[in-house]
Amino acid sequence: MTTQNRWLIAAAGVLMQIAFGAVYAWSVFRIPLTHAHGWTIAEVTAAFEIAIFVVGFAAFAGGLWMKRSGPRPVALAGAVLYGLGTMLTGSAHSLAALYLTYGVIGGAGLGLGYIVPIAALVRWFPDKRGMITGLAVAGFGAGALVTAPVANSLIASVGVGRTFEVLGLTYLVVVFACALVMRNPPDGYAPAGYSAAGLHPGSSALRDFTLRQALGTWQWYALWLTLFLNTTAGIAIVSQASPMAQEISGVSAATAAGMVGLISIANGSGRLLWAWFSDAVGRRPVFLTMFLLQSAAFLLLSQVHHFGLLSLLAFVILLCYGGGFGTMPAFATDYFGAGQIGSIYGMMLTAWGCAAVFGPSLVAGIRQATGHYQGAMRWLALATLVSAVVPLLLRPPREKHSHDFGVEEVGAVAASGHK
Repeated sequence: MTTQNRWLIAAAGVLMQIAFGAVYAWSVFRIPLTHAHGWTIAEVTAAFEIAIFVVGFAAFAGGLWMKRSGPRPVALAGAVLYGLGTMLTGSAHSLAALYLTYGVIGGAGLGLGYIVPIAALVRWFPDKRGMITGLAVAGFGAGALVTAPVANSLIASVGVGRTFEVLGLTYLVVVFACALVMRNPPDGYAPAGYSAAGLHPGSSALRDFTLRQALGTWQWYALWLTLFLNTTAGIAIVSQASPMAQEISGVSAATAAGMVGLISIANGSGRLLWAWFSDAVGRRPVFLTMFLLQSAAFLLLSQVHHFGLLSLLAFVILLCYGGGFGTMPAFATDYFGAGQIGSIYGMMLTAWGCAAVFGPSLVAGIRQATGHYQGAMRWLALATLVSAVVPLLLRPPREKHSHDFGVEEVGAVAASGHK
């Protein structure tokens, strides 16, 4: 396949991620759903938390499935489940139905589909590993920016139930079409001029780990923890952005919605910018910088009341939140190789699911206990400062002797040119 065609696969991957990233527009549906069914904000928010929790485990399952069947069947299944789950949410009239349709079915489709572009593109672009994973997941971060205004308009004209049906059908068609393009490169593929010597600073994976071997290293768990800590900080803002802005700065709901759109831009652009930067300076310095920036931003956030400053600080935090998702797939690939990164990084995405429950619950709990958001911001400032220790300690896994990998695995790696 030509270099030009690998960019076609990249474009399809970005479009898929834009559709999947619509999940971050969930705050748009919270108040309409409470008005339509009498549910509380907490009950409606739980659907989002369940969906993100399911994503991590579905991504792991998708990674294992990709290893056997390639990316296309996994992406097609993700399209059907994500689209169908969203469509069925429109006719959910009980909390159990809401959690099943949006949380479980939609979340499972989201997880299956999310891992596909990431795992496929790191194999197509070994020469631009950070940039390409950042580009792929930048689409996910931008999904809410595209979806939120469309959803608001649809809710006003046809109601919240029909809006879910229209959006679900759109997701199904778009993701299904993109899934037909997805494929792995041929064995031994390398772009012109690429060699293992071109790997960025800190890379060690000249051969591929299996999932079992990766889980046998302390580095896998340190990367999991890094992703969990970074995601906890950012998703705490994502989950509370609108009500937090209204309470702290006294703006209207419509004005607060503008901040939601702004941080969606940060989420998307951070995934690309930090990942691209990590190709030049390494992944560890990028995560260290992001944790320190977030710590300073959260500390300042606990002191401000002006909407402009609030938005600016939230923008910085969401830049780093997105940067974690953009940089971590390349980080994991650097350490463990691209051959089985679908299952290795898919399993790592359980950190996202755990953070999606822990982060919002932490902020909501502190807000309820103290009566304001400032206390939660101070706790997050301390947590992100302490989190900076983890990337400082990270080092690549040590090379093992060939007999630790087995004759067949070593032969396969040699045949692929260690790419």
